Amino acid sequence: MRVLHFFKTYWPDTFGGVERTIHAIAKGTQKHGICSEVLSLSPSPDTNTMLFDGHMAYKAKLDFEFASTGFSRDVFRHFRKLSKEADIIHFHFPWPLMDIVDLATRHGKPAIVTYHSDIVKQKTLLKFYRPLMSRFLRGMDRIVATSPNYLQSSEVLRAFSSKTSVIPLGLSEGDYPVVAEETKARWRSRLPKRFFLFIGVLRYYKGVHVLLEAARQTGFDVVLIGSGPTEDELKRTVHQQNLSNVHFLGGLPDADKVAILDLSLGLVFPSHLRSEAFGLSLVEAAMRGKPMISCEIGTGTSFVNLDGETGLVIPPNDTTALSQAMARLWNDDPLAISYGVNARQRYEVNFTAERMAQSYAELYRNVAGSR
Repeated sequence: MRVLHFFKTYWPDTFGGVERTIHAIAKGTQKHGICSEVLSLSPSPDTNTMLFDGHMAYKAKLDFEFASTGFSRDVFRHFRKLSKEADIIHFHFPWPLMDIVDLATRHGKPAIVTYHSDIVKQKTLLKFYRPLMSRFLRGMDRIVATSPNYLQSSEVLRAFSSKTSVIPLGLSEGDYPVVAEETKARWRSRLPKRFFLFIGVLRYYKGVHVLLEAARQTGFDVVLIGSGPTEDELKRTVHQQNLSNVHFLGGLPDADKVAILDLSLGLVFPSHLRSEAFGLSLVEAAMRGKPMISCEIGTGTSFVNLDGETGLVIPPNDTTALSQAMARLWNDDPLAISYGVNARQRYEVNFTAERMAQSYAELYRNVAGSR
C-alpha cells in the first residue's frame, strides 16, 4: 500500500511537531507493509527533495507565505503526479492551500486527514476560509483527532464526530540518541544543581511570559531550550528584571536536550492558548520519566499530563497557580518522583510511535477496504 502525506513543511526545511509526527508514521508503518511519501513546500525544492529514513520527501517550490500559510503554483502539478501513484492520501490540517489542491485536482483517492489543531489566531481570515474548510472535511473518508480532549472541545471536530477517530501522537525512543555520560557531565557542570525545564519554540501561545514571572516570584532556576519569534522580547524581560535564575540555551541537538531533560526536576509547559493542540515536549518528558506542569486549555496537553497522576494541571495564564505548582514539586521529591514513574508508564501504554503507527496502518486498510 502506498500513502502520500501532504503538509506545508517537512524535513530538511523544518522538523517541528507535525513534521516529527509524519516522520514517525511513515517510518513506523513500513513494518506494516506501507510505503510512504511526503510532499511539502520548500524554497529549495531541487536541493531538498531527497530520501529520508526510508521514504521520499518531495518538494514543490514555495512562492510566498501569508498568515502562516505557504503558497505554491508548482504544488498542483506535483500533487497530481504523486496522488496518481498513491492508494491513500493522508492530509495534515490546518493548511488552507491543501484544501484548494484537494478541490482542484479531484484525485478521487481514499483520503484521511489528521486534524492537528483548530485555526486559532487568524479569526478574520477564518470567516472567509470556513466554507472551503467545511467542504474539505466533508470530503474526507476519516478524520483523526490527536486526543479525546481535542475532539470534545473543538467545535469543528464535533460537527464531524461520526467519522472521527482518536489516535494519540507518539514518539519512538529509538529516534533519540543514547545520552553519553560525558554529555550529562558537561551540562551538569554548566547548569544549576536543581532546575525546571521548558522545551519548545518560543511563540506567543507558549505562556513563557508567565513562567518568567513565576521564576521571579519563586527564585527557582528555570532553563529554556528553544528559540523563536518571542525570544528577543523574553530576553529583554529577563534583562530588565535581572532574573539571574533564568537560563536561555537556544535550540539544541536531541542528545543535549535529552541530557538536560534527564538532569531537570521536571518539565514546565505553560502554554495558555488552544494553539497548543497536543505538546510533544510533554511526551518527551513522559518518555524520560519526568513530572510535568501544564495548563488546562481543553487540548491534548491534559491528555498527556494527567493532574495528580503524572504531574500538575493548572489554570492558564495564572502566575500564582504556576508558582504554587512549581513549589510543590520543588519541595516534595517523593511526589515528583512518583509523578515521573507514572508518566513513564503512561508513555509506554499510550504514546509510543509503534502504537501510533499500528493504529494508522489499521485505519489505512479500513479506509481502503471501504471504497
